[in-house]
Amino acid sequence: MRRVLAVALMSALTMMVAACSGTSTEPQATKVAAPAYPPEVEKAAEKLFGIEAEVITYGDLAKNGKQQALVVSRLKIRPETMQPGLLVTRAVIIQKADDSWDEVFLCDEHLKNPKGFLGGQPVAAIGGWRLQTETDPKDGLEMYFTPLQKPAGGYIQTYEVRWNPAVKRYETLDRNYKDFLKELPSLEPINTEQ
Repeated sequence: MRRVLAVALMSALTMMVAACSGTSTEPQATKVAAPAYPPEVEKAAEKLFGIEAEVITYGDLAKNGKQQALVVSRLKIRPETMQPGLLVTRAVIIQKADDSWDEVFLCDEHLKNPKGFLGGQPVAAIGGWRLQTETDPKDGLEMYFTPLQKPAGGYIQTYEVRWNPAVKRYETLDRNYKDFLKELPSLEPINTEQ
């Protein structure tokens, strides 16, 4: 009886050791998914920003039935005092038009669309932005731009930019994020001296 019990115990131990050796407590390497956009988007992005171009998202971003891509040029060095996030020097949305890609929104030192400077933004040039994006099932891509540094003569404020279906272009929203603001032909400080 002891022999049978010893053999059963040894068999159980052998099976447990074999089962444990097949599993690992070390984290498995995760494969990074290949970007889900056609190669022509990469070519258009590199044409705009060079090899530092990064396609963040692609698809019917504006819910207007057209293919678009959000392309950014990341800030090369994150300031020590800056929290991590998507920090950019430039961002652009390109839209497929027949066999080419047209720029429908640009963020560099200012926020712009083909009609002009987006309303509500600082007059002073901005050297870098924190970009946060969200996707609304109805409105499409919502972008929130926050200057990385306080603009000259202003303060840090977040600007929401999204597609305005009424005028068929990207525009900023007011401070309550409800109404679209119209474009400005130029950004010039108001002269209060008479």
